[in-house]
Amino acid sequence: MRRHRGYINLGINLGLLACISVTSSAMAADAPSVHVYNWYDYIGPNTLHDFQRDSGIQPVYDTFDSAEVLEGKLMTSRSGYDVVVASNYSLPTLIKAGALAPLPREQLPGWKNLDNDLLKKLANNDPGNQYAVPYLWGTNGIGYNVDKVRAALGDKAPVDSWDLVFNEDNLARLGQCGVAMLDSPSEMLPVALHYLGLPPNSTDPEDYKKAEALLLKLRPHIAYFNSSKFISDLSNGNICVAVGWSGAMLEAKTNAEQAGNGVKIAYSLPKEGAPVWFDTLVLLKDAPNRTQGLAFIDYLLRPEVIAPVSEHLSYPNGNRAATPLVAAATRDNPAVYPSASAMATLYTLEPLPKATERVRTRVWSKVKNGQ
Repeated sequence: MRRHRGYINLGINLGLLACISVTSSAMAADAPSVHVYNWYDYIGPNTLHDFQRDSGIQPVYDTFDSAEVLEGKLMTSRSGYDVVVASNYSLPTLIKAGALAPLPREQLPGWKNLDNDLLKKLANNDPGNQYAVPYLWGTNGIGYNVDKVRAALGDKAPVDSWDLVFNEDNLARLGQCGVAMLDSPSEMLPVALHYLGLPPNSTDPEDYKKAEALLLKLRPHIAYFNSSKFISDLSNGNICVAVGWSGAMLEAKTNAEQAGNGVKIAYSLPKEGAPVWFDTLVLLKDAPNRTQGLAFIDYLLRPEVIAPVSEHLSYPNGNRAATPLVAAATRDNPAVYPSASAMATLYTLEPLPKATERVRTRVWSKVKNGQ
């Protein structure tokens, strides 16, 4: 499952990380090492340096920019990596393929710090929580321009509900100021199904016909489907509503504030429920440096280590003991750390049988083309 990882600074960050990786590779010849594969721009600025200082283990750090790249690397050959950051959506595939090693909890003393409620949700993709440690997580919801939505729908605009974008009357009016949605059938179709009262991970083709009918009715009022363009468009006031990832909406808000352009952005987690996703730390079955890999995972389980990562990236982490160490402005922001009542409404997404995936692909193609 894709999520925003600093698209604007992609070139700079990848170049920097490439240099780190080359330097690390050279140094690793004379020191214990751990080979880590993570999304670009998705770790604290000092985390790797501090890990080496505290453990004496040299991190060799490489990055990827899509879940497809990650799965391709892990499924086709011995990757040479020890620890990988994998989405909860990818876990069933990787587990079934035998790519992951079960995690020995006795070698992870920091496991006790994890949030049990989050572990229960993650268990939908990793039964028994055998293979994955939650790293960072987030939600899919609605980002919106406060003033433009109020102008279009009035003070009682249902900004706390999926009715904002799935009710045709509302969307027709919002379409005048611009509405965008993720270009992702695996993320958008489950939301539409859930809105209709159907299982978000349905395998029934008839359910997808109903979701298709809903989205085709709304299609004339949707400006575009894209998984990155909406961030700058929202922060610049070019659109007024977007369906996407929590972190991306917070970036749009921050960009607008830094630009001083008067655009006020808010993020809503609809009351009916929404997808929750996890990026997890996993140990590969063929990890060449198993002991060092476990040491790296346990290092990130330290509250004082993961709290600054959340602070830097504006994503919550899976470590209950770290929450008090995160700045109040971040931990008290419901767009970052949802309330307990909101958490109870969240659901995880699951890989579906190939036949269902083909159905979803055909439906999405029709929706995007408007026919």
